[in-house]
Amino acid sequence: MIATTMILLLVLIGLSIPVGAALGVLGLILDPLFSMLPLARALGEVSWGTSTEFLLVAIPLFIMLGEVLLRAGFAERMYNAMSMWLAWLPGGLMHANIGASTLFSATSGSSVATAATVGTVAIPQIRRYGYNEPLFLGSIAAGGTLGILIPPSINLVIYGVLTNSSVPKLYLAGIIPGFALALLFMVTIVIACLLRPSWGGRKVSASWAERIASLVHLLPPMGIFLLVVGSIYAGLATPTEAAALGVLGALILAAIHRRLTFSMLREVLEGTMRSTAMIMLIVIAAAFLNFVMSATGLTTALTNSITGLGLSPGWMLLVVIVFYLVLGCFMETLSMMITTIPIIAPIMIALGYDPIWLGIVIVMLVEAALITPPVGMNLFVVQSLRKAGSMNAVIIGSLPFVTSLFVLLALISLFPDLALWLPRVFGN
Repeated sequence: MIATTMILLLVLIGLSIPVGAALGVLGLILDPLFSMLPLARALGEVSWGTSTEFLLVAIPLFIMLGEVLLRAGFAERMYNAMSMWLAWLPGGLMHANIGASTLFSATSGSSVATAATVGTVAIPQIRRYGYNEPLFLGSIAAGGTLGILIPPSINLVIYGVLTNSSVPKLYLAGIIPGFALALLFMVTIVIACLLRPSWGGRKVSASWAERIASLVHLLPPMGIFLLVVGSIYAGLATPTEAAALGVLGALILAAIHRRLTFSMLREVLEGTMRSTAMIMLIVIAAAFLNFVMSATGLTTALTNSITGLGLSPGWMLLVVIVFYLVLGCFMETLSMMITTIPIIAPIMIALGYDPIWLGIVIVMLVEAALITPPVGMNLFVVQSLRKAGSMNAVIIGSLPFVTSLFVLLALISLFPDLALWLPRVFGN
């Protein structure tokens, strides 16, 4: 049964069927193969029950928040300000890529949106300043991964829903690893450019007066971050309500800067609807697949086969890491989380792992999948923004940053308090 399911899934993905459709079709195929009851008749109820989950309303709101900040021009001004403060480091504007991605991640909650936003502004600088193209592109793709780790993260919301974990605690747990990962990315750039100075391009200089004046452009994203995250931890709003506050704040800022127009709102709504439709199709299809797998006993069989290995907690963690790294080469990240977490999380929690810590580890493994071929979403986003050249340049440039992810993963495994200290201190 397990082998048949895996083969069917690989065949459907290999046929280039959209992931959401592939998961739904797989559920419809498994139903008559392994079930005596017509499970497909529950599709409507499963779809309704999944799509009316209150916490999932945060997803379109966070997507809309990122769209407003992008369409209102805040992203470009934020990038220019970051370039003035960080371009003196070896690697120049590549540090601005990471810094701008970090700030935008703290408002958008989406890796793809972060990579697309920063890449749109940054990619024209490659030839202008003579940067090493693969490393520069890799820094954009890697910086985008911060969008699902630094709060407010859409993927952490999904994990919280699937495991019944506290989303505010997950957000707290993602802060230190998120900013630590951004720092490791910058260290990677510094090391690469010290070894090969020509990769760092020509210097971008700015006076102290220009730097101080640019700080005003960093205030909008920081203000939105404080509004969203601060309202959650002040007990004033749930994550969903905080997302709505963030959208309202972004619209007010756009109006103050006279960028709030009907055409801008139309673009915001179109972008939000496209992204939300894609995500919710995956969520609903994966929920139906999980329902079929549970009803046919496939989930129990898979869980028993894993626990029957008799591995220690440490070895099981290593198996999970390898499992996600391999699976990430073939599956889109959101669908990978939704289909695997209901199976993996109960096993790991039963072995004594903290569910909040486990959520950060899984999201980090999903981050690696975003920048590893052949299905790394951020690789495709960056390549689409280039409009020319080989995909190999983006892949090669991302590899040093995958190493940084592994370094942080090792640090969190050795020192769990990197993720658990803030939830323990402020999460009660």
